[in-house]
Amino acid sequence: MSVASIGEIVWVIGIVAWYVIRYPFERRAKRVRVTSSRRSVTDTIGLAAALLGLAIVPGFYVATGIPAFADYPAHAWMVGLGGLIFAVALWTFRRTHKELGRNWSISLEIREKHQLISKGPYAVVRHPMYTSFLLMAIGQMFLLSNWVAGLLGVAGFAVLFFLRVDKEERLMLEFFGPEYRAYMDRTKRIIPYLY
Repeated sequence: MSVASIGEIVWVIGIVAWYVIRYPFERRAKRVRVTSSRRSVTDTIGLAAALLGLAIVPGFYVATGIPAFADYPAHAWMVGLGGLIFAVALWTFRRTHKELGRNWSISLEIREKHQLISKGPYAVVRHPMYTSFLLMAIGQMFLLSNWVAGLLGVAGFAVLFFLRVDKEERLMLEFFGPEYRAYMDRTKRIIPYLY
């Protein structure tokens, strides 16, 4: 088995694990009433870009080898590093869902009895779920030895992040007011101590 194939297998296992983590929280979230929703066209575009870059295009590449012209040689160190980064992404993703609990939503929504969560990974950054998506995208770059399939995850993440994060923070400021402003003052957005 080639190193490139091992990277692809690790990526597929990571994507399946991502869905296994997300599914029960998605089911539970449907039972909690939404009191305010800011779903919009840009929200849908961001989610679609992330899905395209982090799942659909790389999945198509893994299944078909297309676009083969963008392949480059895979190395064991790249697959090892990519697997490690993807594992940290999944751990972060799981922790964010556990901390959010009934507050979790796939879209920009406030749920009944919504609380500001500032413990666990939320004690370090305001948007650790985006941190997990960024780590997944970086892991994907190392796992898939194809310039298109590898790098498209970063592009998909960037579209989602830059279309949503400001709106999400405005919604939180509107709902939590000075409490969220103080939280913003003591945390970074997605990279601890940097950004």
